[in-house]
Amino acid sequence: MNKAKKILVKPEPPESNECCGSGSCCPCVWDYYREQLALWQQQQTLIAEAASNEVDKPAT
Repeated sequence: MNKAKKILVKPEPPESNECCGSGSCCPCVWDYYREQLALWQQQQTLIAEAASNEVDKPAT
């Protein structure tokens, strides 16, 4: 069975009106953004590594 994972879309930073700037929100929209961006970056690294491994495989 193929366990394909969903390709994440690069998150957009919050708009200026989405953050109150008080620093008291938990989690802040910026916390969520940074978390999602880190997940996207990890996935991009894995995709690049997988593509590199495919290129490095000897032809059969």
